[in-house]
Amino acid sequence: MENSFVHLHVHTEYSLLDGACRIKPLVAAAKSLGMPALAITDHGVMYGVIDFYKECRQAGIKPIIGCEVYCAVRTRHDREPHKDNNQFHLVLLAKNREGYQNLLKLASLAQIEGFYYKPRVDWELLEKYHRGLVVLSGCMAGEIPQLLLNNQRDQARQVAERFKELLGDGNFYLELQNHGLREQQYVNEELLHLSRELKLPVVATNDVHYIEKAHASHHDILLCIQTGKTLADESRLRFDSQEFYLKSGTEMAQLFPGSPAAIENTLVIAEQCYLELSFGQLHLPDYEVPEGYDVDSYLAHLCREGVQKRYGTVNDRVRERLNYELEIIRQMGYSGYFLIVWDMIRFARDRGIYVGPGRGSAAGSLVAYSLGITDIDPLQYGLLFERFLNPERVSMPDIDTDFCFERRGEVIEYLSAKYGQDHVAQIITFGTMAAKAAIRDVGRAMNVPLAEVDKLAKLVPGELGISLERALEISPEFREAAYQDEQHRQLVEIAKAIEGMPRHASTHAAGVVIAKEPLVNYLPLQKTTEDGISTQFPMQTVEELGLLKMDLLGLRTLTVIGETVNLVRQGGDPGFDLREISLNDSETYELLSRGDTIGVFQLESSGMRAILKNLKPERFEDVIALVALYRPGPLGSGMVEDFIARKHGKKPVTYAHPALEPILKDTYGVILYQEQVMRIASDLAGFSLGQADLLRRAMGKKKPEIIAAQRESFLKGALEKGVDQRTAEEIFDLIAYFAGYGFNKSHSAAYA
Repeated sequence: MENSFVHLHVHTEYSLLDGACRIKPLVAAAKSLGMPALAITDHGVMYGVIDFYKECRQAGIKPIIGCEVYCAVRTRHDREPHKDNNQFHLVLLAKNREGYQNLLKLASLAQIEGFYYKPRVDWELLEKYHRGLVVLSGCMAGEIPQLLLNNQRDQARQVAERFKELLGDGNFYLELQNHGLREQQYVNEELLHLSRELKLPVVATNDVHYIEKAHASHHDILLCIQTGKTLADESRLRFDSQEFYLKSGTEMAQLFPGSPAAIENTLVIAEQCYLELSFGQLHLPDYEVPEGYDVDSYLAHLCREGVQKRYGTVNDRVRERLNYELEIIRQMGYSGYFLIVWDMIRFARDRGIYVGPGRGSAAGSLVAYSLGITDIDPLQYGLLFERFLNPERVSMPDIDTDFCFERRGEVIEYLSAKYGQDHVAQIITFGTMAAKAAIRDVGRAMNVPLAEVDKLAKLVPGELGISLERALEISPEFREAAYQDEQHRQLVEIAKAIEGMPRHASTHAAGVVIAKEPLVNYLPLQKTTEDGISTQFPMQTVEELGLLKMDLLGLRTLTVIGETVNLVRQGGDPGFDLREISLNDSETYELLSRGDTIGVFQLESSGMRAILKNLKPERFEDVIALVALYRPGPLGSGMVEDFIARKHGKKPVTYAHPALEPILKDTYGVILYQEQVMRIASDLAGFSLGQADLLRRAMGKKKPEIIAAQRESFLKGALEKGVDQRTAEEIFDLIAYFAGYGFNKSHSAAYA
């Protein structure tokens, strides 16, 4: 019986603070009920559709992508109080690729053109973008049910006829729901009457807002958090029954004994819907190159010019490295990407907008250095290109750039003007309910005294990204307080249930996306609070869809540096150039060694100042090491103290094998950087740097089966290079231990 029903009206956690169904357990529950398909229809947004699609596919269930849209009472442009602040609900489901594309457009335009209290579509948009969609008449807040409730049968009939005419046979269904509410019984009878009269099919749905019946209380709390009310408030927004859960096919059939067709039609609709989404195919915008060039030859031309400027005389080492990088970039199809970034940074510099020296692994690229994208010589500091772009693992390179905080907007405006307003957007991010916040939110909704809630929240240990489950595990004080009485137990249980759910959407601090075609062809959009446009999909999803994501971070430090340089120039040194300051300036190292670094980027925290005084940096390499050392892993492992003792000769610097000395000399025999792990695998065991990067990643992720296979290759390669078995094993264990703490040296050097 079970697989003879499909849920077509479902709200996930992305119906923010209203849906209480997390995608993973929701799909698992549908699978355990034997359902062949499942729909997602969040309120007015498509935030979760890709996660949902992938989860369903993995579980062997057909994903049906939809949205419960809000329809404007008049048009999407009308915004008159008391007339336009109400909207009707309507469920749209994508049958195919065309339907999905239309859904993207409707969800985007509802936000960008129709927003008034809620994102709204109107009849004009539905006329334009209805192809490939199946439409259900909606819950009690739908236009037809509302008219029937008001005894406006003729108008309800006219609306139904209008939809039937627009959508054609088999694409419009009258939606029956039964949550045990009296008005629903009346509306259902009227809908069945309309169905017979107009020969319109009916379909049964359950307006799913939570997975199990027992979760109704969690959902109630979410509504309280959303509306800022408490459970004690009688006038608050609440659902009138506890029937809004993921029911089995049997339960659904029992609710509609007189309408078996309404149950069967859920399968008919599921059959109609088939959507195939593709991932990982790149949709890079086209970069226009001068006549006589293609993107590869133009990039090579710019690099050769740039390398000449950087080095003066170009020796074989530089030439070989540059040719090697250019060849890999060409093979992977990323030349256009480098040109886009080069052009953006050139624009900023021409306008006097301060740009950072680089961030992340891109500093390991000679191509990036020769183009002026980064300002750190990768050859001088032993930075590896393969840490940035691995020829053995196809993934989009990531060039992150820091700009003056006050002028970052100008860079985004430039990109919009160059590639088209509708091809560029900022990226959304979701604020989630972390452990302590979940306790405070739930406590407030349950009306627990503030002091009590505060006390309980403060007992959650301050571990980074801690979950309540883990807090109960590691903190006896928190555990005791959580179970001291029934109210506390309930509070913590509900907080656990909603913890980690998205609470609100905002704009990512750095993420910008640029696409080959208008963005709405790939993903849904919405307005940002500052009136810009952002995606409805977060960073990771944007990348999975093969779109170019760029990290443009606004840094106040660069604003301050820019203003300082201007003051120096005004004060009598008009030619002063920041980039000409030597990295061997002794007075700078004296200042750092005194810990006199408040206001110095990355080096101003009290902990960092204490380490500076102990370490007493004397050269640039020491500063690179400092940035890498000051992190939770090394700080808690005794690594920092060990490093300082070796630097000052209080502890001998030893190497397990002579070949390790050139790799570890700068860090006094300590494996500090991911690049060192890669160099060891390459120099001592004959790994290519690409293979060495895969080894580093496996070690960092602590994947035992991959590490075991890599260990075998390492020992075999080391033996071939004349390293004895015992030493090879010792070195492998050493790098396996340090890989967990290893830091990206390219990032460290750029920040240093």
